[in-house]
Amino acid sequence: MPERSRAQVIQGPLFALMFLAALDIAHMSPYGALWTAPVILLSAMLIAWAAESAQFFIAQGFALAILAWLQTLPEFAVEAVLAWKQQVPLLLANLTGALRLLTGLGWPMIYATAAFFHKRKYGRPLNQIVLEREHCVEVVGLLVPLIYMMFVYFKASLDVWDALVLTLIYVAYLFVLSKVPPQEAEGIEDLERIPRAIVTARPAVRTTAIVGLFLGGGLLIYFTAEPFLGSLLSVSAALGIPSFVFVQWVAPFVSEFPEKVSAFYWARTVDRAPMALMNMVSSNINQWTLLTAMLPILYSFSRGSISSIPFDEQQELELLMTLGQSLIGMLFLVNMKLAWWEAVALFSLWFIQFAFSPVPQGPGVLGFLSIHIHWYVTIAYLGWSAIEIIRIFLGRRSHDAFVHFAGVWRTNVRPSGPAAIE
Repeated sequence: MPERSRAQVIQGPLFALMFLAALDIAHMSPYGALWTAPVILLSAMLIAWAAESAQFFIAQGFALAILAWLQTLPEFAVEAVLAWKQQVPLLLANLTGALRLLTGLGWPMIYATAAFFHKRKYGRPLNQIVLEREHCVEVVGLLVPLIYMMFVYFKASLDVWDALVLTLIYVAYLFVLSKVPPQEAEGIEDLERIPRAIVTARPAVRTTAIVGLFLGGGLLIYFTAEPFLGSLLSVSAALGIPSFVFVQWVAPFVSEFPEKVSAFYWARTVDRAPMALMNMVSSNINQWTLLTAMLPILYSFSRGSISSIPFDEQQELELLMTLGQSLIGMLFLVNMKLAWWEAVALFSLWFIQFAFSPVPQGPGVLGFLSIHIHWYVTIAYLGWSAIEIIRIFLGRRSHDAFVHFAGVWRTNVRPSGPAAIE
């Protein structure tokens, strides 16, 4: 084949893909949200049921990490559409909104649920959720991508080399998890009705049901993700709310709902509240790593060349606030506990900036706060983080997560001496 013809064969599909990527997100009527949001929710529930059922038939060391990743597939799909359509402002809006929702609402929700059922069961308040020793891997695992993402923040862009590093961080996290001895897994009796029926079914029925739920949920996401985003943009325009704010908060509420349902079911048993919290932390880790890594890759494919995603001032602030929130959350867990006042602090700071997000910027007290509230909350996160780091160095706050992680590393990852022989 002549060289020119061969080049045309290669470039033809590439230019077609670039043309499709350049098109705006399909326009939808605001009423489209009445069917796209329930369909996305249904797809997320199907995947969640399949994931919760499948966790009983995979290596236990990966169970929570894999479950957390599968539960956030709808969030991955939404972000994939935004990256493919090169919608950089909305892309960062959804990513930061989803991460802040997990830590600011998800973690406190787990504590509140466990505290409610603890009070009902034992007649006394629950002062804190105490993590298991093995959970140090998740706590330390959250710190590593945060450190790297600070570098991404300072260079104000995200590229394929960042994607490679973040993917390697996640692979290393899974590797360490695989070396940790199995910890107590969720019992079949704790499952919801549908996953429990699947797990207890005959092997052929069980396999068919799990595969069918994954495929069904995946197909629904594939065909509905873009119409869902289009309908959200139309609703935001009809309500006069900036699309950045609407995509930042509404889309993650829908796409991450099943994850919170699963965590609620675990937290209500009280004893499994630490596992519920670690499920959320695992979701934080996979969104800071795999989800973030996916964005510049798809963005580059859609542009037809290796490209970096640039951040403007607003996106830089959103990223810095999200990093600050995740950092203080991680520091709260460094003593292997989540105290009641820490859960309240996480929720309060999240709710303040959430409540002011749709408020129009302008004159007056509310308008002034709307302009500056993100900076105030970001300063609160970072200032509090600095105080907690100083307290750790002064011995005023224990750092058990690092101590336990060092022990896990010596004993399980790099065993040596008598322990290795035994």
